[in-house]
Amino acid sequence: MSTKGDQILDKPLPQIGGKSLFTRELEDALEEKRVDFAVHSLKDLPTTLPPGLAIGAILQREDPRDALILHEKHSGSTLDSLPEGSIIGTSSLRRCSQLRRKYPRLVVKDIRGNLQTRLKKLEQGIFDGIILAVAGVQRMGWQSKISQILDEREMLYAVGQGALAVECRREDCRVFCHLSHIPTVLRVVAERSLLCRLEAGCSAPIAVTTVLRETLKRKELELTAAVWSLDGSQVIKEIMVATLPPLGHKERDQPEKLW
Repeated sequence: MSTKGDQILDKPLPQIGGKSLFTRELEDALEEKRVDFAVHSLKDLPTTLPPGLAIGAILQREDPRDALILHEKHSGSTLDSLPEGSIIGTSSLRRCSQLRRKYPRLVVKDIRGNLQTRLKKLEQGIFDGIILAVAGVQRMGWQSKISQILDEREMLYAVGQGALAVECRREDCRVFCHLSHIPTVLRVVAERSLLCRLEAGCSAPIAVTTVLRETLKRKELELTAAVWSLDGSQVIKEIMVATLPPLGHKERDQPEKLW
């Protein structure tokens, strides 16, 4: 099933405007009972869902970091060693802002299309490198194409990146709840709460990292969050640490109560 974000490929995502660019058509099908559930990349799912719909489960998160894939002429290079003026493709404002701040000698340009289309543009020499989510690259079986996995302390990732979510009609939540991975849920709920508090969409230049530390006595969540100007010249960054209360039976049996 194709969404608006899939169909409009001649404009950067922020210029298309609106929320739910990669989910609205799927949600329409859910509401009309043409499908029973939808699986999304959590980073594409807005923090506010249509009435009657809910997140039924959040699956175990894969690697949330970003990956650099380079044209073969730059084999063995990294972002630090690329020649000045090298063109890096990404459709994400979050990545654009961070790249422009840390690597002002590189040229960052918008790239659209599915992963195969982006890889083809790279191979054609239109770009010197492209930035993709590690999880997406791994799902395609392209691990060998990765030139560099970017340290999450240097390139913060998108809210929810690396996790898949099952969206369903609210009355069906109990069908899917056993699929949820609680450590992932705790991390991404904190990330999505930040996005909701800032009233920002999934395409805004906002990024995070989260670390969940568990001992026999307690769970501690560390959230690093940052917001950039579009040109990367300004940034606000904060680190917050919270001790999480023990989960009750209701939260363990019905993890959807956490979000």
